[in-house]
Amino acid sequence: MNIIQAGHKAVLELIKVAEEAILNNGDDDLSADKLKNAAATKKLAIFDAFEILARIEDEKKMIEDASKETTAKPFKGFAEGRSR
Repeated sequence: MNIIQAGHKAVLELIKVAEEAILNNGDDDLSADKLKNAAATKKLAIFDAFEILARIEDEKKMIEDASKETTAKPFKGFAEGRSR
């Protein structure tokens, strides 16, 4: 569960990166390479966030399935429980 919480924090940080403006109002000296790198960084942050969220959901399902398996007891009748 700690890893899942850490994953959520990482997604929040990636969202901050994706929300930053590429062009600042005072920057007139942006080359095509800088714009391309900034766009690639944002794209990577967005796709990484989606990947982390998908993995979190998969892990939550695995944890839920494991807890259901451990709590489910097989049916034993009275005679089966008393027999040796």
